[in-house]
Amino acid sequence: MTDTLAGSSTDAAASARGRTGVVRDPSVDAIRIVLLVVVFALHAMMCGVSVGAGGPVLENALEQQAWFGPVSWVVQIMPLFFIAGGFSSFHHWRSMRARGATAADYVRARLERLVRPAIALVVVVAAGLAALSLAGLPAELVATAGFRIGQPLWFLGVYIAVSALVPVMLRAHERARVLTPLVLLAAVVTVDVTRLSTGIDAIGFLNLLLVWLLVQQFGFHLADGGVDGLGRGALVGIAGGALAFLAVLTVVGPYPVDMLVNLNPPTVCLVVLGVAQLALFQLARPGIRAWVERADASRRISYVGERAMTVYLWHMPVLIVLAGLSLVANSSVGMPLPEPLTAAWWATRPLWLGVAAAAVVPVVLAFGRFERPRRAASAPGATPGASVGATAIDTVCGVAGIAVLLVFGFGPVPAGISLALLLVALIGSLTVARAVRVVGVAGVAGIVGIARFVELARTSPAAAAARPRHPLPL
Repeated sequence: MTDTLAGSSTDAAASARGRTGVVRDPSVDAIRIVLLVVVFALHAMMCGVSVGAGGPVLENALEQQAWFGPVSWVVQIMPLFFIAGGFSSFHHWRSMRARGATAADYVRARLERLVRPAIALVVVVAAGLAALSLAGLPAELVATAGFRIGQPLWFLGVYIAVSALVPVMLRAHERARVLTPLVLLAAVVTVDVTRLSTGIDAIGFLNLLLVWLLVQQFGFHLADGGVDGLGRGALVGIAGGALAFLAVLTVVGPYPVDMLVNLNPPTVCLVVLGVAQLALFQLARPGIRAWVERADASRRISYVGERAMTVYLWHMPVLIVLAGLSLVANSSVGMPLPEPLTAAWWATRPLWLGVAAAAVVPVVLAFGRFERPRRAASAPGATPGASVGATAIDTVCGVAGIAVLLVFGFGPVPAGISLALLLVALIGSLTVARAVRVVGVAGVAGIVGIARFVELARTSPAAAAARPRHPLPL
């Protein structure tokens, strides 16, 4: 099995290079689509819509349910998402670097791919919520809708930051492939211990970066073939050991069993879960590759993969709109809205999932254009203003633009601030600075020109002849 895995990995990589020369692996591409479907289904199931004594209720139907804790070990797939992202980033950056591109070129390319669809989302959602407020919808309901839409955006903010650090973290991996994850693990544990001992939850948000940088390293090990040398027995043992250790951490230790709770803030439990998911995925890779080849599904997988961030960003607004339409149908034609988690509610979930999936498709088709590159990749080093300092500023603006929405919501002012920051990240801070300077110089030149014109007009012979020789006294 070890030889099969290693050989098939090499063959797949060699035969799956796109026009850009970036290595593609059908098993990684396929699992990312599966994970996206899991995220969509989970969020759709969380959407609880009902009418209470005080009016419409929009809630997380699965929140604080004791039975959901063990289920979350299966549906919490974010570690594997970042592992797959690390795999792809490993090959993408190495391919660009081999062609002479700089780290700034790579980060600019990632920013353009990730920020452009987010800008479209901010504009449409902020305008939609503002229209609902003006139409007289209760402010609390509008705020709840904005909060629910914004919740999944944490992933985009973190992914922008983690992607921007790929050149640095890959160099660390190449120089110290064992020491790098160990140092990150020590940092994650230190943050957890400090948070748990002091009771200051804010400290834990340092792990928003540390945990996912560590899990990204697992993707690097997957990409460089480091995991291919593990046989089936070793992989089963690693997965079983990681899950057993996770049980100790959550049942005996201080961590909650619910892996979604361990997401906010991220804890070492997600790292342990990531180890188990990496081992299980490696076990499944040959079967996934065989299915993709047998079903000839590579084109369909690629089509969805090119719009993956659009699906992720837009599925929640679609769910919120459907929830709103359900409330309208309830009030206008009496459509029943079963109380969440009742038998009637569970019976309607297949229909709800089907309608939601069908509604997402046209939205993705409409907005997927914002995720696709506007033009062919530029020559290495040709990205305007692609310096390390400027690119760092652009990255901070991108992350800050998402953070503003997460903290303050989609109100007109925070949405405007977020949009401005995201535009700086997309266009580039140096380009914005140059434009400001050009506008400033043009403005000053224009004012000077107008003043000069007025002066010339006032002192011209024609103007003097037109003046009355004996003006009337005041």
